[in-house]
Amino acid sequence: MPALRTYIALLRAVNVGGTGKLPMADLRAMCEGLGFQDVRTYIASGNVLFRTALSAAKAKAALEGALREYAGKPVGAIVRTAEEMAAALAANPFADAAPNRAVLIFLDAPPPADALAAARHRKDEQIALGEREIYVHYGAGMADSKLVLPAAKDGTARNLNTVAKLIAMAGEG
Repeated sequence: MPALRTYIALLRAVNVGGTGKLPMADLRAMCEGLGFQDVRTYIASGNVLFRTALSAAKAKAALEGALREYAGKPVGAIVRTAEEMAAALAANPFADAAPNRAVLIFLDAPPPADALAAARHRKDEQIALGEREIYVHYGAGMADSKLVLPAAKDGTARNLNTVAKLIAMAGEG
């Protein structure tokens, strides 16, 4: 039997702005129904950790299928190992930024080469590209930012505090 791997799944557009309501208890039950083990969620924004022998791609496909059935529409998920998340956090070019003013936007694929040039309504935000991430530091904070990043449309963002907590939780499991 293949070894179990720990994955962190980040769901897109869950419990944000009153849309995409998905109680975390339902998400845990959904994951357990897929055969995932040691399922844990973190805050109500669609963060779930689990262990499975499936590859990341197969776990993602299974989770997205269950989410589609639950929601009646596609719900995207980004799936990473704790090591991949830790490497993304370690590569953060804005390490000196307040962790609640910087985000990692996780993508399924490398960001397009024109991602920075395509950014619109940029004020004081700093943006950098990673392997499968886009890093954004919101200098004055996110509340008043009008930044539009077309390359991020299929990704999902988490602030540095959340990323660090998910990595720590994966290490506890």
